[in-house]
Amino acid sequence: MRESILQYEEKMWELFDLSKEQMPDLSEAYYGPVKSAVYCEGALDRKTKRLMSLAVAVQAGCKDCMISQTSKALELGATPAEIFEVCAVAVSMGGTLAWSKALVVADYLQEKGWIQTQP
Repeated sequence: MRESILQYEEKMWELFDLSKEQMPDLSEAYYGPVKSAVYCEGALDRKTKRLMSLAVAVQAGCKDCMISQTSKALELGATPAEIFEVCAVAVSMGGTLAWSKALVVADYLQEKGWIQTQP
């Protein structure tokens, strides 16, 4: 039986917090001013920035990044339709490899109850 993506997410955040404790200077620098500067309101709104980050994450194949950016985009009001459109852009640039990574996003949205499997 495979691990639930939500169980994976829980463990991911637990390990992330642990790694931040072990690297406090880097954590403060990277997750303080850098993230604040990038993900603030500007010419682009915060939701758009998170959706852009999701496209990059899908293209890069970073599972943790895909989960994190999808979660943050949903918190900022993104819809599943917007998220899948972003995935489509990533697939247009990365082909079937990116499509295979976009399945992580679909799995996450399904387990969170945002989308349903069609009968």
